[in-house]
Amino acid sequence: MKPAPTLEIEDELRTDGAAVVAGVDEVGKGSWAGPLVVCAAVVRTDVSVGELVARDSKALSEKKREAIFDTVAAQCAHWALGIVSSNECDRLGMSNAQRLATKRAVTGLGVVVDAVIADGKWDFVSPLVPRVVMRVKADSISASVAAASVLAKVSRDRMMRDLAVEYPHWNFAGNKGYPCPKHRDGLRAHGTAPVHRVSWAFMENLGLANQGLTER
Repeated sequence: MKPAPTLEIEDELRTDGAAVVAGVDEVGKGSWAGPLVVCAAVVRTDVSVGELVARDSKALSEKKREAIFDTVAAQCAHWALGIVSSNECDRLGMSNAQRLATKRAVTGLGVVVDAVIADGKWDFVSPLVPRVVMRVKADSISASVAAASVLAKVSRDRMMRDLAVEYPHWNFAGNKGYPCPKHRDGLRAHGTAPVHRVSWAFMENLGLANQGLTER
């Protein structure tokens, strides 16, 4: 079993003068449909490491993520989502869309953030906050990033289940907008929904460019 995420990086940043430390994570970057969602989460300082329940969302089942969502949210002093629509993703490109979603999440916290811990090597956070710590697999080692990971994933999954009711032909409830055979079949049979990212390369590969169902 992998070790649970800790607050080691957060504590180091606080010792170095950062009063408010947020973890940041995204979901939906590789999706064909639906929004890009970034979550910024500030774990409460009075929660002990042993009490923390957040884990890397990719290592948890959908049922488990839903089960711990409320507890993860309650263990945060602040958390906020930054949501960028599929239309904005098409217009901005993914790099700029991720920066915009991050800005919306961080500013949505309603507090001044001194430092951010984020997953990966590419800094998509600067210059929003004075200090940014990038770590590969941060969602598996930082409790703040793990919390952001769970909150972002569950929130977006709920959005995609809602979209599945409005747009039933693409199996959004099952695939959450990501590639799968049923999603491809829906695209071939029905073209694109207004929530598809029509500038993505998969559209041309499937011969579906400019086949949206409605004006975007």
